[in-house]
Amino acid sequence: MSTEQNGQTGQYGQTGQHGPTGQEGPTARTGPEQLPPDPVTTAGEPAAEPRRGVSRRGLLGAAGVGVAGVGAGIAGTLAVEHRADAGAAAATGTAVSSYPFWGSHQAGIVTPAQDWLHFAAFDLTSSRREDLVALLTAWTAAAARMTQGHGAGPVGPTSGDYAAPPDDTGEAIGLPPSGLTLTFGFGPTLFRDARGRDRFGLADRQPDALRELPQFPGDNLDPARSGGDLCIQACADDPQVAVHAIRNLARIGFGTVAVRWSQLGFGRTSATTTGQATPRNLFGFKDGTANVKAEETLDVDRHVWVPHGADARAGWLEGGSYLVARRISMDIEIWDRQALSEQERVIGRTKAEGAPLSGGTEFSAPNFSAQGAAGPLIDTTSHVHQAHPDVNRGVRMLRRGYNFVDGSTGLGRLDAGLFFLAYVTDPRTHYIPVQNKVSRDAMAEYVQHTGSGLFAIPPGVQQGQFVGQALFA
Repeated sequence: MSTEQNGQTGQYGQTGQHGPTGQEGPTARTGPEQLPPDPVTTAGEPAAEPRRGVSRRGLLGAAGVGVAGVGAGIAGTLAVEHRADAGAAAATGTAVSSYPFWGSHQAGIVTPAQDWLHFAAFDLTSSRREDLVALLTAWTAAAARMTQGHGAGPVGPTSGDYAAPPDDTGEAIGLPPSGLTLTFGFGPTLFRDARGRDRFGLADRQPDALRELPQFPGDNLDPARSGGDLCIQACADDPQVAVHAIRNLARIGFGTVAVRWSQLGFGRTSATTTGQATPRNLFGFKDGTANVKAEETLDVDRHVWVPHGADARAGWLEGGSYLVARRISMDIEIWDRQALSEQERVIGRTKAEGAPLSGGTEFSAPNFSAQGAAGPLIDTTSHVHQAHPDVNRGVRMLRRGYNFVDGSTGLGRLDAGLFFLAYVTDPRTHYIPVQNKVSRDAMAEYVQHTGSGLFAIPPGVQQGQFVGQALFA
């Protein structure tokens, strides 16, 4: 997908957002402090933060408890804390800054898009199935804690055995949860690696749609920024909270996984609820005008979640999704020297208001048949025209992309662009055909895809289970 700016399904365009029964719930928030209720609390009573009713040491229990036992114990204890803190929040009006971890869908998909991202892909360094299960169990327990502001371990960064490394790295001490969500995914190589090995006995459960993405026109992919057995998407309203989460999950996985590549992102490039203003990308245009909003639940069900019976071999993925991750470098210095008229022609929208060039306001539907003195008002090669659902069999995506600036290149230019994240019900119908079109649109001259990954995102986690548990059943 090139860099869909405001078209509905392209790189910079819309991607459906909230589901009706998703982990975060259908409640839209109109600001950073208005969040959906925690499902383990009484209706209308959100869980407050910070939660300090139970000590980290108390959560651990006996020193000999196994990883799975610790995860289940933490889940139960957090549920008690949620209920207690919900009452306090209702009584005091304390602002809420956390999303629930447990639910029917993973957090971080239909959640209102946060301001910061740290994304990481991992390679497994162990070929033992029990090590993979233990890792996912430990990650689940840590994620449940961190998303509620409890750190990454059962003890903490300044407690426990003084002669041993701390149980948490400590850079998030004193920080609230900041809306942290952690979303986990499985890459194609988890099921069969590059050498064709079925390391974990999972090859017969690989979804048909989970295959390496094809080479698209204009791709210049760096293998060091592509692929991965596992992925974690950390989104938060504080960059340090997001970085802390990935750092500690990598620490927990030491000896079982190694970071293959990671990406920091700032400035969300999607408005995912009706209360969020449309953001702008590094080309200076409004981004995601046509994104499906959280309230459009039917579109989310149709275009995002994997439905029942979609794949006989992958029933474990029902209620989950597929994540397409693409690192898109933008030639911003070249773009900045183009006339405003050329920039608007390439995008197909006005720069000031984000309105389609066929007229109207930002949220007016583009009229691709409208003619001017020199031809169509919206150029047929514009990004909006090529990415619009009307010319792509109606398919849409749920986008959660972010801007990035990674220093400079050897040519003395900024290494900047868009880290594209899109959740779809099937990449074969909802991403690959659209990307094949927009990779040849007018914007393709100014962008280059330099990293890529496709991941199966399991459904949400129920308390007492670990992420992706149904895959191993």
